Amino acid sequence: MSGEPEKKEGQRLAKVMARAGLCSRRDAEAWVAEGRVSVNGEIVTSPALNVTEQDKVVVDGKPLPAPAAPRLFRFNKPAGVVVTEKDELGRQTVFDLLPKGLPRLQAVGRLDLNTEGLLLLTNDGELKRKLELPSTGWLRRYRVRAYGHIAQEKLDALKEGITIEGVNYGAIEASVEPGTSANCWLTIGIREGKNREIRRVLEHLGLKVNRLIRLSYGPLYLGDLPKRGLSEVPRSVLRDQLGIGPQITDRTGFAKAKPRPVKPGRRKIKRRGPGEAKGGKA
Repeated sequence: MSGEPEKKEGQRLAKVMARAGLCSRRDAEAWVAEGRVSVNGEIVTSPALNVTEQDKVVVDGKPLPAPAAPRLFRFNKPAGVVVTEKDELGRQTVFDLLPKGLPRLQAVGRLDLNTEGLLLLTNDGELKRKLELPSTGWLRRYRVRAYGHIAQEKLDALKEGITIEGVNYGAIEASVEPGTSANCWLTIGIREGKNREIRRVLEHLGLKVNRLIRLSYGPLYLGDLPKRGLSEVPRSVLRDQLGIGPQITDRTGFAKAKPRPVKPGRRKIKRRGPGEAKGGKA
């Protein structure tokens, strides 16, 4: 008989709190450290604890709400607002611009103060984490206006990545539009999204960014969403295209569509192709 303690089934406490939509997993760990969380009547001091549906989790004196269905929204962020719930400098935040009656939402990643365009918002902390993971490999595409000019050959070299002041940036897809004004327009695609990545890389190449617009985040696009506009991503898209829903797996974050079963007593019908007649080829 093994002397190791039996591992409790269930999920990590921080993950359960994030799925309930209270906060991100990182915030949940901080709340636990602050003594704001109890399990079965006892204050916990470490988030490294598994809980099950039978455990009573209380946060700030209130029972943990049941996880709501994951929801995801597209928001067209204007320049000049910050992506944070509360700003110490009193600046306007994206959450100040949202309509009333929404669940508590969290931003998927961040956009700089003066960056505009597509921002994803979700009520599910675990979904937020999955969409932010670099391992998803999702391309984030931007349209950039910058002061100066650059040859396409220099941009092509970014496909191999670049190191600036000791910071390594991964492969970057970049193309410049032809033009003769003092500014040039570029389309740039990145997968890592490090802090101020596009601005720093272009400044290193001699360009000064004066407008930065995110056009897409993986399979989700800004499209014709108006400035400050909010649109919920249909649940069918979450389920079928992003694999988010009952079929989601921890291994990859995505689920393959299951084949539709053939009902008993019904034979599988092969569709005829072009030029085929009933009973054989034409």
